[in-house]
Amino acid sequence: MKSPARNCGGGPPTDCDETRNSPPRILVLGYGNPLRSDDGLGWHAAERLAETLSDANAEIRTLSQLTPELALPISEASLVIFIDANREGEPGELICAQVTPHLLPVRFSHELSPEAVLALSKYMYGVSPPAFLVSLCGQCFNLGEELSPLIAAQLPRLVNLVNQLAESGLSPAATLS
Repeated sequence: MKSPARNCGGGPPTDCDETRNSPPRILVLGYGNPLRSDDGLGWHAAERLAETLSDANAEIRTLSQLTPELALPISEASLVIFIDANREGEPGELICAQVTPHLLPVRFSHELSPEAVLALSKYMYGVSPPAFLVSLCGQCFNLGEELSPLIAAQLPRLVNLVNQLAESGLSPAATLS
């Protein structure tokens, strides 16, 4: 994590020099409601990714929703990967889409989208790193802590795709196979 007090404008070497030479930092945000079956996809994926993304430069967080406070860690990342279930499409359909900053008016904080959080990062810190939203179309959003069988069966594909994105750095060329 970056130190809050430092001088990057010259003078003796500081931890800024280490930051410039360090590998890209990947921020993975798995979000949703872990008590609503498939809506907890982001949490389940984050658990699996903690086992496979052992790189010290990958930070994995689980969240119930996207909040404005995420603007700071997003601004410090080289790549952001959002993971969430969606309701549009064929259940089990895996989607990977590049996300660009875009701020729309919102009525409630739980309506923040990946685009809005990226826009806040750009507005507040002048940085909006490359970002992707990786999602599976859910089948069941009823009360429950387990994924539906269909979504649980597709979870390894999603984890593989996120690993490909992380390994390739900034390339959206990861396949959905």
